[in-house]
Amino acid sequence: MIKNRRELFSLQRTCASLAGIALLASCASTPSVPHQSTGWIKDEVADSYVFGYPLVLMSAARDAAVGTDPGQAPFNTLRHAQALPPIGAANPPQPSLDTLDSTGWLDLADEPVILSLPDSRGRYVDARVLDMWGNVVWSTGPQFVAGSAGAKGVRAQTIAFVTPGWQGELPKGAKRVEVPTRNAWIGVRVQSNGARDLTAIRKLQHAIRLAPLSVYADDAAPAAPARGNPSNGGAGANGTPAQQVAALDASGFFSRLADALPDNPPTPADPHALKFLADLGVTPGDPVKLPKAADALAAGLADGRERVATAPSNLLSANGWSWFGDGVGNYGPDYALRAYAASTQPGIGTKDDEVRAVVTQDSDGNTLNGANRYVIHFAANRLPPVRGFWSITAYSKDGALSESAPAWLAVGDRNGARRNRDGSLDVVVSSTRSRSGNWLPAPRADMQLVLRLYAPKPQATDGSWQPPPVVRQ
Repeated sequence: MIKNRRELFSLQRTCASLAGIALLASCASTPSVPHQSTGWIKDEVADSYVFGYPLVLMSAARDAAVGTDPGQAPFNTLRHAQALPPIGAANPPQPSLDTLDSTGWLDLADEPVILSLPDSRGRYVDARVLDMWGNVVWSTGPQFVAGSAGAKGVRAQTIAFVTPGWQGELPKGAKRVEVPTRNAWIGVRVQSNGARDLTAIRKLQHAIRLAPLSVYADDAAPAAPARGNPSNGGAGANGTPAQQVAALDASGFFSRLADALPDNPPTPADPHALKFLADLGVTPGDPVKLPKAADALAAGLADGRERVATAPSNLLSANGWSWFGDGVGNYGPDYALRAYAASTQPGIGTKDDEVRAVVTQDSDGNTLNGANRYVIHFAANRLPPVRGFWSITAYSKDGALSESAPAWLAVGDRNGARRNRDGSLDVVVSSTRSRSGNWLPAPRADMQLVLRLYAPKPQATDGSWQPPPVVRQ
C-alpha cells in the first residue's frame, strides 16, 4: 500500500501554551524559566532543532569541504571526481556507482558566480544548486532531453547565480538565478560507463566552468579545478559533517545556528520559527543565552534528534521500499521532511532530478542479507519510469560499498540489463554469483538496496508507480 499523506511540521502552539510564554516573548533576549513548568523549553528546543538542522548540517559540510588542505577546494571552484568510489566508501552514505561527480561551494557575498555547462552530446548530466536550507534553487532536471534511443542529455548553457536584488550586467545569454543564502552547494553529475569511459568524462569535466563574475567577464583562466573524489562534505578529524552535528550539545548546536543565520536567512514564510528561537535566547549573529534548564534542554535535543531521524508520514512507501515524493527539494514549511531529507540523502534534488528508493527488508518483513538469494521482478509495463536511466546497488546496512560486492557493478538499463521474453526483467541479488537473470552482487551480511531513477518521470513521485517487492527464494 502506498502512503502519500501530507503532514506539515508545525511550530504552532495551543492558545494555552502561547499564553504561558507571552511574558517570555517580551524579553526574548534574557529568557527565564517559568517556575511551574519547563515543558515549553523541551518542546521548543525539539521544534527548533528540526527547523535548524539543515542549515547547521550544511554549514558543517561547507566548513569541511572549503579550504586549501588536501581533499578541499576554495569557494567558487569545482572539485572533480576522477574515479568511482572505492570499496568500503561510505561518505556520503550510499555512494553512487553510476556517475562521476563535480562538487563545490558558492560564496555570493561579493559578486555573482557564473556556471557554464557544455553540450553533453547525449550523455546524462545532472547539475543542481542547493541553498543552505537544502532547497533546490536551480537544476537541469526539468530540461533533461530524452529520446527514443535513450538519453539525449542537456544543451550548452550559462547560469548566473546572484543574491536577491543584485543589480549589474551579466554575461550575454546567461540565465539569472537568485539564491536566497550567501552560500550554496553545487553538484554536477556525469554518467559513467566504467573505466573505459574516463577519458570522455574528463574531457566533459574540463569544459565545465565555474567562476566569479569578475574572472568570467575578464575571460581570464579560472583557478585550476581540484581533483579527487568529492562529496557533499568531507570527513575530517572529527568525523563526517553529520557526525559532527550529532555530537553537538544544545549550546553548540544553537550557537552554530545563530552564527549561520545572518548570511543565510530562512524564507519569508518562517518568521514564527525565529520567534520561537528568540524565546530560547537564540538570535541571529548573537551569543546564545539558553534557559538555565539543563534537563529540559537535553530532553528537547534528544527529541529533536529522534524526529530528524524518523521518516515522516508523507514519504512514499510500497513493498518495503521508501522514497521521496513530489515535495522533495522544495519544502516550504514542511520542516520534518526537509530535515529528514538532509540527514538521509544530503544533496537530494527535486522530483525531476532523481528518485532514490531504499529497502532493507524482503517481502516477508525479514532483514535483507546477502547470504540469501532474492529476486526483484519488474513486469514489462512496470519498469522504473525514467527519462534518463535507472540502477540498483547493494550496500552494507550502514550504506557502505561492501568488499564482497565489486565496486564497479550495479544492475540497470545503462549496462544492458537483460529482459525476459515477455518484456519483464528480473534482478537476482546474492553474494553468490547467479547465472540466471541480472545478478547484483551483495555483501555477505545484512544489507540495503538502493534503486536510483535518473531524470524520473512524474509517475515515480506521484504515487502511481511503485518498486516491486524483494522476494527471497
